[in-house]
Amino acid sequence: MTVKDAESVSVDALGPALRRARDYLASLQHPSGWWKGELETNVTMDAEDLMLRQFLGIRGATETSEAAAWIRSCQRDDGTWANFFGGPGDLSTTVEAYVALRLAGDGPGTPHMAAAARFIRESGGVERARVFTHIWLSLFGLWSWDDVPAIPPEVLFLPARFPLNVYEFGCWARQTVVALTVVAAYRPVRPLPFGIDELRSGQRSERERRDLRTWRGRFLLIDDVATLYERLARRAPVRQTVREAALVRAERWIVRRQEADGSWGGIQPPWVYSILALYLRGYPLDHPVLAKSFEGIDGFLVRRDGMRWLEACQSPVWDTALAVIALRDAGVPADDPRLRRAASWLLAEEITLRGDWAIRRPGLEPGGWAFEFANDNYPDVDDTAEVVLALRRVDPEDPARTAAAIDRAVRWTEGMVSSEGAWGAFDADNERDLLYELPFCDFGAVIDPPSADVTAHVVEMLCPEALADPVRVKTGVCWLLDAQEPDGSWFGRWGVNYIYGTGAAVPALVRAGVSPDSDAIRRAVTFLESHQNPDGGWGEDIRSYDDPSWRGRGASTASQTAWAILALVAAGDARGEACRHGVEYLVATQDGTGGWDEPYFTGTGFPGDFYLNYHLYRIVFPVSALGRYAAATGGDAER
Repeated sequence: MTVKDAESVSVDALGPALRRARDYLASLQHPSGWWKGELETNVTMDAEDLMLRQFLGIRGATETSEAAAWIRSCQRDDGTWANFFGGPGDLSTTVEAYVALRLAGDGPGTPHMAAAARFIRESGGVERARVFTHIWLSLFGLWSWDDVPAIPPEVLFLPARFPLNVYEFGCWARQTVVALTVVAAYRPVRPLPFGIDELRSGQRSERERRDLRTWRGRFLLIDDVATLYERLARRAPVRQTVREAALVRAERWIVRRQEADGSWGGIQPPWVYSILALYLRGYPLDHPVLAKSFEGIDGFLVRRDGMRWLEACQSPVWDTALAVIALRDAGVPADDPRLRRAASWLLAEEITLRGDWAIRRPGLEPGGWAFEFANDNYPDVDDTAEVVLALRRVDPEDPARTAAAIDRAVRWTEGMVSSEGAWGAFDADNERDLLYELPFCDFGAVIDPPSADVTAHVVEMLCPEALADPVRVKTGVCWLLDAQEPDGSWFGRWGVNYIYGTGAAVPALVRAGVSPDSDAIRRAVTFLESHQNPDGGWGEDIRSYDDPSWRGRGASTASQTAWAILALVAAGDARGEACRHGVEYLVATQDGTGGWDEPYFTGTGFPGDFYLNYHLYRIVFPVSALGRYAAATGGDAER
């Protein structure tokens, strides 16, 4: 087949494929105007839910059976559980899944449990599990609280300007840490009718040497001192004075940050630990705060085929903004009633309250959007940028209201810039790397520094805004150019990984006026072309966060292929072979619904530790990519 023939086949198939995908995406809209795809993650969500219910004495037979069925269905042939599809077995995830199945009645001698136990022992045993896993085990006497790093609630007395105060943590870690200080202060134990000696390797490593020349060594010494203080704090009169005052402050801090849907931060970790903390502070399960929290958890449950599992989070604002942009890219008119309904819903989700972000930016007026249905304490820059981009592409039913919301969002986003001229997701200047040296900080990302993907989305949003400060755009562009990797890519903080970062950076830079012929854009194109798979698609394995050999390399996926196409189209390479072959891959792999199958996880929570499969990514991004390709090449999309 000649290149010309291949191009004609691609063009002939493009229109029908795009229309099917566009119609399928439109059909997923909720009558209220929003879109929400399922967020799939690993089984720790479900294992910890069963352990939480066991600790509180409310674990029922039905939820146990359904959750256990789901956990078993996710076990791999080697007996392990992974943190993402196709990934290696994970020690801590396997430990938690194993304990949850023991709660469900699975005996240690059954083949699937024996295989899991063997992997755990060979990986160093339960002794090598993460701190969070040790905390869960300590709640049931399966691990000693004495072997959990100290997390004293008195840290809440540290002022916001003091190093290592709670506001130095990223918002997700902050809410988790505050709740854990309460749990660790009480050191509760609810014994189980079984032990887990079969998970122990007997090879407990010695405590690390306190090398006071390193921060790690100093913090280990501080942890020893804090552990001694913990023993003192559990005795009168300290318990009745300083410790109780710290616990009262932590309790009030937690209660003030509960969201309207009953969650904390709209995500699982602070949610479950906040429930535990308030329960230990004496809140009965029918207390309005806790009752609302469990109602909220029920809204995060997915039930299918006799199984139940929990979403770690929900993303309706993000999904709706992306869906609006995709449908406009696919040729849906700006005054389409479906888009207007979505825009009206987005406007109603605007956050005009002050949250924790105001600690660093006290003079900044609020205005922006969060990720979830209800997360007024934590709007984020990334969602705000995408919502503004979406609203600008819809003919509004109320132009004045829309313009005012966008103006507030622009001002708030500009004010959330960090000192180097770039943007993190939730906070400004949240970059204290020293926190990673704390002994209990082994649970993933704990800070929120500027990232290329968030900064790119902000630059793309600010460029056409008449009220935007051109200096903010310029500094953002300069930061992005400086952040480009030697191979021409950009790191992806919230999506996997260098393909995501590059797919965000190139369109933003071109929209900001960087020439498609510039060295930065040409190097990005070269990176994408050199990492295209033989099937025409692009893919990147999550292990690229830890292993450079995986950069830009992995099984092709619809979402990652779409990110590459979006970058190539923006770079002026829509008619190039790489872009055309990427489109051919999407057309060839489209399924009968009009969407795409994508078992691989392409969303990132904590690089190196926690990942997500956004089920809507496999449709919104291909729709945008095919639509922009059609516009750039004159393809038939029935626009």
